[in-house]
Amino acid sequence: MNGGVDEVAAPAGPPQPLDWKFSQVFGERTAGEEVQEVDIISAIEFDKTGDHLATGDRGGRVVLFERIDSRDHGRYRKELERMDYSISRHPEFRYKTEFQSHEPEFDYLKSLEIEEKINKIRWCQAANSALFLLSTNDKTIKFWKVQEKKVKKVCDMNVDPSKPTGNGVVAGSCLSTSSKPYLANGGCTQRPFGYLNNDFSFPSEGIPHLHLPKVVTNHETNLVARCRRIYAHAHDYHINSISNNSDGETFISADDLRINLWNLEISSQSFNIVDVKPTNMEDLTEVITSAEFHPAHCNILAYSSSKGSIRLIDLRQSALCDSHSKLFEEQEAPGSRSFFTEIIASISDIKFAKDGRHILSRDYMTLKLWDINMDSGPVATFQVHEHLRPKLCDLYENDSIFDKFECCLSGDGQRVATGSYSNLFRVFGCSEGSAEATTLEATKNPMRKQVPTPSRPSRPLGSLSRVVRRGADNSGVDSNGSAFDFATKLLHLAWHPTENSLACAASNSLYMYYA
Repeated sequence: MNGGVDEVAAPAGPPQPLDWKFSQVFGERTAGEEVQEVDIISAIEFDKTGDHLATGDRGGRVVLFERIDSRDHGRYRKELERMDYSISRHPEFRYKTEFQSHEPEFDYLKSLEIEEKINKIRWCQAANSALFLLSTNDKTIKFWKVQEKKVKKVCDMNVDPSKPTGNGVVAGSCLSTSSKPYLANGGCTQRPFGYLNNDFSFPSEGIPHLHLPKVVTNHETNLVARCRRIYAHAHDYHINSISNNSDGETFISADDLRINLWNLEISSQSFNIVDVKPTNMEDLTEVITSAEFHPAHCNILAYSSSKGSIRLIDLRQSALCDSHSKLFEEQEAPGSRSFFTEIIASISDIKFAKDGRHILSRDYMTLKLWDINMDSGPVATFQVHEHLRPKLCDLYENDSIFDKFECCLSGDGQRVATGSYSNLFRVFGCSEGSAEATTLEATKNPMRKQVPTPSRPSRPLGSLSRVVRRGADNSGVDSNGSAFDFATKLLHLAWHPTENSLACAASNSLYMYYA
């Protein structure tokens, strides 16, 4: 109230497009360097806090990174506020540790080689300063615990440390168990058990008192990854998804035809909750491509199919959830069917928004945003590969049409992102009135090309009207003006849960950006 006149605040406009900046890169290639197949990143995932990041590769390794700028930032926050400085958090991660999660195996019953490639990684709830995560290849899921362990050393030896023994080795008073491969009983793995050098001689005065050496713990720590449980022999087909439940006790794993429910503490059995396998395999018309639990409701999960549909199921309805509670699919336009229709409609990835209200799906051509309260169609559609429609025959010939691109949402639900070819990735705004549609390249200079404004304005996500959002990028060239390179594709990316920060996997390199 000012002079008896009420001031009415103007409605807030859509958020401005983000200005993305390069943060850091791990495993950057030099010009002309050949990338080994086993080093290509195949999975990427932030934990719930955003302070840890995990990547998996085709060699079966899991690499962990930890955030370091947030610690320093918190220490000086009050001082900066007191000096009235604007605080900008520049995300900075460092390498933490890595471990071999899976090894190549061979199924002798089916004469099938099982590769070690990590398909998915999911973080579990941390406890007692230890990190827990699930990793899976095509057949086997493993539950890992990563914790700092104090280094133990063997001290108080019988031999005088100041005098060399006959074999020329000085016996120290304190030997670290991590410096040489000594066994727990004091032996050394470099020599066979019972070995005694001919040059060795006991002191002439003898050893008056023999005593057991002591194992002491010092202040040094080592990160140790230990496999707590192995969940195996539950899938006949390749595992494409794992997802943690919000109850912190269970998780699901999905292959082409079945979804199993596991308890984290029990690896000997699982419960089959979805089974789409027909009695006669010739009647098979679609397969499961992705599955994910609701972020808040432990009884709800969604799974997508190769026909472009998403099914929402409620575990309270029945033990075997063959019938869905909701079906989300887009009706096919009359006369638009072709040989490629079903192939490009197949959904490669789905993600729940943090609030659980929306589901983001990625098929070959588009990103679609669905409201779980509205099953008539998507509330927003973002064109990603529309410019490749004339090239579908070529893409089919070189198998690129079967590439499985992942998608992700920002923590506030206002933006979505997905990858493309030539190591490009795209960020779209999905809030009311937003016209944001940005194309970036996974390099140290990501802002190469700003996509024009979408052809149709957006509407509120809660609107019952269907909204079509077009990226308006119909050229057949990338941001540098050259033809798309279908050999370099950005399949995997993840959005930080609380900040505008993206991690992208381009071949064997991990690029990180912030806005």
